[in-house]
Amino acid sequence: MKTNRMTMKIKAVIILILIVAPMLFIASTKEKTQPNQRPNILFFLVDDQRNDMLSCAGHSIIQTPTVDSLAENGVRFTNAFVTTSICAASRASIITGLYEKKHEYTFGKDPINSEYVHQSYPYLLKKSGYKTGFIGKFGIRLEKQDSMLPEMFDLYKPSPKSGPHFIDLPDGSKRHSAEIKGDQAIDFINHQSVEQPFCLSISFNAVHAVDGNKTPGNDGHYPYPKAVAHLYEDIEMPLPELSDPEIFENHPEFMKNSLSRERYFWRWDTPEKYQTNMRAYYRMISGYDQVMKRVLSVLKEKGLDQNTIIIFAADNGYYMGNRGFAGKWSHYEESLRIPLVIYDPRNPQDTRGKTNDQVALNIDIPASIMDYAGLSQPDLYQGASLLPLLNNEKVENWRTEFLCEHRMEHQQIPKYVGIRGEQYVYANYYEQVPPYEYLHDLKADPKQLENLALRKDYNTLLEKMRNKCDSLELAVSK
Repeated sequence: MKTNRMTMKIKAVIILILIVAPMLFIASTKEKTQPNQRPNILFFLVDDQRNDMLSCAGHSIIQTPTVDSLAENGVRFTNAFVTTSICAASRASIITGLYEKKHEYTFGKDPINSEYVHQSYPYLLKKSGYKTGFIGKFGIRLEKQDSMLPEMFDLYKPSPKSGPHFIDLPDGSKRHSAEIKGDQAIDFINHQSVEQPFCLSISFNAVHAVDGNKTPGNDGHYPYPKAVAHLYEDIEMPLPELSDPEIFENHPEFMKNSLSRERYFWRWDTPEKYQTNMRAYYRMISGYDQVMKRVLSVLKEKGLDQNTIIIFAADNGYYMGNRGFAGKWSHYEESLRIPLVIYDPRNPQDTRGKTNDQVALNIDIPASIMDYAGLSQPDLYQGASLLPLLNNEKVENWRTEFLCEHRMEHQQIPKYVGIRGEQYVYANYYEQVPPYEYLHDLKADPKQLENLALRKDYNTLLEKMRNKCDSLELAVSK
């Protein structure tokens, strides 16, 4: 009797093993083949576009449906800025997470120190197992660049050095550079799988003008893709908000004789030129927006869209005729403000479609990318991750002011250093003789039309801002 019971128990154990073992094997195999849960990161960077040049930012004419959709499902930062308003220094800051004062790179300067490149987000992501790619305008030089680039990127497809917007193809035809970058991005995405996360940076030359060709419109200064040639044709372009000649005349001579003024005559000085160039500029924006749509469509077709963070930003602002200026480079809001949208498909619905008015900087982008990748931010970084703001977390002591600067050696671009604060903006054009200072009250004078540094009753505040700027400049240089 006992033997029969023992036999029955043994049989039951065997049956249990036969049932459970395959299940354990399947579970084990499933765990091993499960997709990498670290998110992909797609970073779109455009050139020379300030914060309000998007329909989701309230622009009444421009059409940017792809960026609008990202904003509707993500977060748009309404107070995003660059710390230096020029492409070379700003892109160096985005790569390194450092102020210009620290990385010391801009046009005409030595390449970026290898110590900083080894802390860059593409280098660290690649080292951690990400597939990394860069397509488009790199805009910076690195120490030991030939050996460093393969350590940063699995794919590196830079724009031609001359940076034309129309590229000659082997069959004799031409194609807009934004569309070519889209093709290259799609090819990269088509070769990705769920097994390995990727980080792809797509850096458009658009909407930068072709400075060597001052012919208005598509044949010269602002070339746009043929696909958007029909847009804005019958729309009268409104004049710049700050177009009163008196605004320009109130500037000191060194600002009146700057490159910003010279380029004004390349682009905006006659009604005909203004209308033609503004339509072309808007078409360039709508052109890259259509390219982004194609790229994101392929991302969805590959089934990668639900695990891909999308970041959209610009490298600096743009005057577009305001104050009688073109270009960027100085301390005014039009120069420093940029668009910034971040979309995380994994976030809950109640965090989407929001705007955030905290001060966000270009140096926060690499810190945020590192955070998304689950990597510790290097101690060297001077920005901060934006993820807590995206997740509606309460962040104590978030910045309300930041150092802004421009240190390029150029006879027609005056150097300055300053502070953009919550209420007051201070700027010191320190190479003028004597140094020329600005002080603006953004609450009383949001258009920055009055320079309070010229008023004796503001001497105490001016001295306070001067000392604060000196302290902050010293702190970021360490």
